[in-house]
Amino acid sequence: MLFNTIEIQGGPTMVEGKVGDRVVLESQRTGQAAREGEILEVLGVGEGVHYRVRWEDGHESTFFLRGGSITIIRKAKKGREH
Repeated sequence: MLFNTIEIQGGPTMVEGKVGDRVVLESQRTGQAAREGEILEVLGVGEGVHYRVRWEDGHESTFFLRGGSITIIRKAKKGREH
């Protein structure tokens, strides 16, 4: 089975993003800024996983993990109250 290696804070790992996680897609072109967004929905599973993402500019798109430098920043978990 083939997986994409995704850079997450803390080091590279094979992982799938979850709803609420942030996605940072580094540009493959010199001088072009990285693209950032929030995962709204996880679609598919395993090798076919893809995401509905709301980008910083407000647009939404379906995003498939393919080559390039991708960082997933996990959504902070709320602390448990006692």
